[in-house]
Amino acid sequence: MMTKNDQDGAEIEYAADDSVKSVDGIPSIQIPASLAALSNTEFERIKHRATLKLDARIMPCMVLMYIMNYLDRQNIAAAKLADIEKDLKMTDVQYQTCVSILFVGYILMQVPSNIVVGSQLGNAFGGLFAVAILKLDGKHGLEGWRWLFLVEGVATVGLAIILAFILPNSLKSLTGFSKIENECLLWRFEEDQGQQDNADEVSAYKGVMMAVTDPKTWLLMGTLYCIYIVGAVTNFFPSVVATLGYSRNKTYGLTAPPYVLCVIAMIINGFHSDKKQERYWHIVCPMVICLVANILAVATLNTAARYVAIMLMPGSFYSAAVVVLSWVAGTLSQPSIKRASAIALINSVCNTPNVWGSYLYYSEPRYLAAFLVNLAASVLAIVLATGTRIHLRRQNNKLDRGSDLGKNGPTPAQVVAGFRYTS
Repeated sequence: MMTKNDQDGAEIEYAADDSVKSVDGIPSIQIPASLAALSNTEFERIKHRATLKLDARIMPCMVLMYIMNYLDRQNIAAAKLADIEKDLKMTDVQYQTCVSILFVGYILMQVPSNIVVGSQLGNAFGGLFAVAILKLDGKHGLEGWRWLFLVEGVATVGLAIILAFILPNSLKSLTGFSKIENECLLWRFEEDQGQQDNADEVSAYKGVMMAVTDPKTWLLMGTLYCIYIVGAVTNFFPSVVATLGYSRNKTYGLTAPPYVLCVIAMIINGFHSDKKQERYWHIVCPMVICLVANILAVATLNTAARYVAIMLMPGSFYSAAVVVLSWVAGTLSQPSIKRASAIALINSVCNTPNVWGSYLYYSEPRYLAAFLVNLAASVLAIVLATGTRIHLRRQNNKLDRGSDLGKNGPTPAQVVAGFRYTS
C-alpha cells in the first residue's frame, strides 16, 4: 500500500501497483485501496449513494441560485413593458445602454473570480413573477417596476448569503459523507480529468498564458461567442413577445412557456451528450433549429408562426451553449488553473454580445437587423463547431500515434491515463 496526503491533510491509501506506467515520474491515476478491495456490486452501490448525496446537496442550491440570478437579470427586460422608459424619460438608446452596462461587470470580473474559486427556470419564472409583483404599482408611492427591482433584488442577495454557508468549496471540503464516499467521489473526478487537480502546479499567470496561446481556446470561444450573439435576444424577450399584440400581463405570461421548453431541451440534450460522450452534433442540431427559428422570425409577422419561433429560440441556443461549456471544461481540463482561466476568459469575451447586441433591437415589430445578425451568427457557430471537431480529431490521431502535442496538448499524467479529446 501507499499513502498520500490530500489538501486537507487527510491520508488516502492507494493500492500499490508496480505495473503502473509513468511519464517523467508522474504516475497514472490509481484507485484508492479501500475502493480496490470492494466487489463490483459494492463499488456501484457506494458510487450511486455518494453521487445521489452530492446531487442532493448541490443541485437544489444551484437551481435556486440560477432562478434568482436570472430573475434579477430579467428585471430590466420586464420593466420596459412596465413603462420604465416613460417614467425615467429615457430614449430607446439610453435604455439599450442601461441593458449593456449590466454586463460590463460580468465581463470584467469573470477571469479574477474564476481563478479564485477555481438558468433558465429563472427566465421562465421572470414573466410570471412580474405579473404578480407589478400589482404593487403605486403602493407606498413606488412604481411597479421599482417594486420589481426591490423585491427580486432583496430576495437574490438574501439567498446568496444563506447559500454561502451551505455549499462546499470543493469535494475535499464535503461534510456529511463517509470516508469511502469521499474517496469514491475524489477518485471518479480524478479519473475523468486524467489527473488530480493541483492548484500549485503552475502559477495563475502561466495558467492564463496557457489558455490564451492554445488554439482550442479560440475555436471554442468563437463557437460560444456566436451562440451568445443569438442569445442576446433574451434581454429583449418580453419586448419581442409584445410584438404579438397581446396585453402586458398576457405578454409576461407568454414569456414563460419558451423557457419551460428550454429547461426540458437543455436537460435532454445535456444528458444525451454526456451519455454518448459526444459534443459536436449536440451543438449543431440545436443551432440548426435556432437557424430555422430566426428565419421564421424574419420572414413573417403572423402571430402563430412568430410564437413558434419564439418557443424554439431559447431551447435551441441555450441547449447548444451548455454543451459548448462542457466541451471547454473537458478539452482544456488540465492544469486546473488553465481550465479555470480558459472558462473565465471565454465567458468574459462571450458576454460582450450582451453589450453591443442590445443596440440591434430597434424598429419593432420586425426587428430585422437583430434577427438577420442572429441568422449569420447561427451559421457561423455551426462552421466553428465543425472546425473545432476537425482540429480535435486530428489531435486525437496524433495521440494515437504517440506524438507529443507540446504545451497545448494533454499533460504527461493525462497521456499516461489514455486521455483523448471528446468531439
